[in-house]
Amino acid sequence: MPSPKISFHSLVPVTALKKRKQLKNFLARLFTLEKTRLASLAIIFTGDPHLLSINKQYLQHDYFTDTISFLLSEPGDPVLGEIYVSVDRVRANAHTFQTTLKEELHRVIIHSCLHLCGYDDTTKDLKEKMQKLENKWLARYFK
Repeated sequence: MPSPKISFHSLVPVTALKKRKQLKNFLARLFTLEKTRLASLAIIFTGDPHLLSINKQYLQHDYFTDTISFLLSEPGDPVLGEIYVSVDRVRANAHTFQTTLKEELHRVIIHSCLHLCGYDDTTKDLKEKMQKLENKWLARYFK
């Protein structure tokens, strides 16, 4: 299978994401090690109003969120995915959780990639498992 196409699109400024090529390579490796074939991934940085609109339209949720991921491929096919990230929400969460914008931004990207790999966080146990995976991948990225 050819190398996956990973692209970044900024609808709002994103200053905390400097090493994009390094991150693309890392995310491709994450999918490989999670035994998920990746064909294409678009990561779109936006603000709260746009992501709220997406959340309402596609998920029928009327609240702010930091990231939403969409799996666009058919089951069994390599992943075609889109990840939308609210830089506003990530910034607020970084303040709330007393971490850096850079770390929180990478955390939500990893979180959404894990969703595209098939992980779920709808129960307490699944959420704990996913947080452990996030922490594992974040530590690997920042080592």
